[in-house]
Amino acid sequence: MKSEILKRYSNNPILIPNKNNWWESEAVFNCAILYDGKKIHMLYRAIGEYEHYLSRIGYASSDDGYLFSRRDGIAFNPTLDYEKFGIEDPRLSEIDNQIYITYVVLPDRPKKGPMVSTALATTGDYSKFERLGIITNEGMDNKDVVLFPSKLPSKDTLNGEKMTYFCLHRPSSWVGDAYGIDRPGIWIGEGSTLTGFETHSLLMKPEQKWEELKIGAGSPPIRTKYGWLVIYHGVSADRTYSAGAALLDLEDPYKIICRSKEPILVPTTQYEKYGDVNNVVFPTGACIINGELFVYYGGADKVCCLATAKISDLVDYIFQNS
Repeated sequence: MKSEILKRYSNNPILIPNKNNWWESEAVFNCAILYDGKKIHMLYRAIGEYEHYLSRIGYASSDDGYLFSRRDGIAFNPTLDYEKFGIEDPRLSEIDNQIYITYVVLPDRPKKGPMVSTALATTGDYSKFERLGIITNEGMDNKDVVLFPSKLPSKDTLNGEKMTYFCLHRPSSWVGDAYGIDRPGIWIGEGSTLTGFETHSLLMKPEQKWEELKIGAGSPPIRTKYGWLVIYHGVSADRTYSAGAALLDLEDPYKIICRSKEPILVPTTQYEKYGDVNNVVFPTGACIINGELFVYYGGADKVCCLATAKISDLVDYIFQNS
């Protein structure tokens, strides 16, 4: 395996459990971020009780991308029936000057494990949230839904005259001959609204050993001059979670320009190898500041972490290892 291109922040983890706040006293991880040009806003998953293991969402912000200050109170609390057993793994996107949050919901907790869905909400201040409902179909067991930050030409119209919303998602139940894939992969969806993605196509399959069990989207796609940058996670046969990267065509996101064979970050440090779930690097947020890519990720389902790279160096790495 080649050396990783992402460099960990020397003062990782950037967020750890806060024993003074009961709702985030056990774990804080898998953080979504949105950079508004001046400040980085973060929504993070928090655990305050292991007996029921109910996830809530907290808020933090940073002026430099490294040091974060968090609110004491819960930002986003499960209140509706479809959120009854927790809200998890938020992702943030801004589309047409409106902030959207995709997040995993657990409406039930059956003996064989939860069948999860993904819901959508919107906010203006990260303290009040308007819920827009579940956006994945029942029974898909669908996580890792991320939104493209702008409309793009539809695949189904000539000359791309119709503009539609796009997302990436990972329906774990879509495997088998009917789907052309034998392990969960990343799909691309199109929709006339953000609450209704009508068409879906398989985009990426697990291919390498480090991702052979399944793959899923990490942060929402980032527009760069090289293409849409997709940071994703892959799970190996021994259930090690690592981060990978790919570039999609700016006008035709169904087209993969290149995809790295090697991961860009693997769990090697204490805070990535040992936690509530061992051996986990789980990217959920990313942005570019002055040519530097900031990737935010959960370490071992316990803490929030940061790794960085020059965007030009990362793109070179993806092409060289494609």
